Amino acid sequence: MKYSVPLLTVFLLLSFSRVNNDPYRGIQPWAKNPRYWEYKGKPVLLLGGTDNDNLFQNNNLKSHLDSLRMTGGNYVRNTMSDRDPGDKRAFAQISPGKYDLDKWNPEYWQRFENLLRLAKERDIIVQIEIWDRFDHSRDNWLTDPFNPKNNVNYTYAEAKLDSLYPLHPGQNKQPFFFTVPGLNNNKVLLKYQEYFVKKLLSVSLKYDNVLYCIDNETSGSEEWAAYWADFLKNNSGGKKIFVTEMWDNWDVKSAMHKRTLDHPERYDFIDISQNSQITGQQNWDNAQYVFDYIKNNPRPVNSTKIYGSDRGSWLDRGINTKHAVETFCRNIVGGFASSRFHRPPSGLGLSKTSINCRITIRKIEEKVKFREMVPRMDLLGNVGENKAYITAKEGDSYVIYFTQPGMVTLDLTAANGYFSIEWIPVEKADWDKKDVAGGGKTVEIISQYEGDAFAVLRRLKKR
Repeated sequence: MKYSVPLLTVFLLLSFSRVNNDPYRGIQPWAKNPRYWEYKGKPVLLLGGTDNDNLFQNNNLKSHLDSLRMTGGNYVRNTMSDRDPGDKRAFAQISPGKYDLDKWNPEYWQRFENLLRLAKERDIIVQIEIWDRFDHSRDNWLTDPFNPKNNVNYTYAEAKLDSLYPLHPGQNKQPFFFTVPGLNNNKVLLKYQEYFVKKLLSVSLKYDNVLYCIDNETSGSEEWAAYWADFLKNNSGGKKIFVTEMWDNWDVKSAMHKRTLDHPERYDFIDISQNSQITGQQNWDNAQYVFDYIKNNPRPVNSTKIYGSDRGSWLDRGINTKHAVETFCRNIVGGFASSRFHRPPSGLGLSKTSINCRITIRKIEEKVKFREMVPRMDLLGNVGENKAYITAKEGDSYVIYFTQPGMVTLDLTAANGYFSIEWIPVEKADWDKKDVAGGGKTVEIISQYEGDAFAVLRRLKKR
């Protein structure tokens, strides 16, 4: 019996050691190729398209997630917004239109947890956006619990806030986004902002299917984003979390985006959703600039919202349904780790067209792995402007995306043997024509489809 206590101690220590040495299986950059994500120890390509940004507020949440999952989706965006009619507020309402920022509304936080739990059950990754500038300006400011007239916690003078902020939030004139020590050091308001983020973390840290984005398309200061990136990690309890910022500038080559690109120690992945405001060839070229810029220290590049719908407000700029489909397909061929269609009417949401796009990509994934391929536009000839794009594992497999009917040449001079050619038009979302091409030469690849289509070439083991 005198050995029982030491033996028990050794057993417990060994057990504890095994638990703590278990590899982290949550969402994280893939160890073998950090341009992509892995989840539960396996690489994943994140695809999405849902009908709401603050999805946790949806009354049909479960069925919406089921529909997404059944149509090739595994990725959702969730702003923490509570500005839409019928949304639940984060803080407790103590009388009509009056809130106590020291108390929570349990229903809001239960809805948030429901989203994370239901998504986890379906192997869906949730990318959270903590702050949304549209919540705190113009008409939305009039009913915002952070507006001093709507709470019992501080006055306009104490919080250094005004009753109206009528300008578009892209002007970045709202002091709400200047509270951090490196800017206005507004301790009165910052206290409640930190209180909110800590509450969010108390829920989200229980789940390993969560990515963190600080803002929705912010024009804010670098100090604002840096403060919250550090705050999130310092309050994660030692858990691995992955953080980014989404900058508003449509030009991803701009100095604003360098704030993320130049700081991998702070921002674990990159979101360039605003690149989808750019059409055609430039959309591809700008994204490839980002991949080239970070090539020595690669990270996942996400696009949590792709603009474009024939019902949208920017048809005069070509931000239509065709643009959304092209951007999604270019993203995948170009090496993005995630792509998700924006909600209607500014995006395609969970529509037939977006479903066809996801199903098409998933069917291609059954034959080749995008994570093993890299864009190789040097292998294509006769491409013209925004005609076709390619990713390849040279000598083994090639995926060519055509935005329109036409012919390109493919350089197979360094590839031996024969290659199967299988076509899948996006509108059909199913395999169609087949052909064979010989290696060791340059060959013509001709798309006869009126719309978007993929040609998938794979080396045949025997002829």
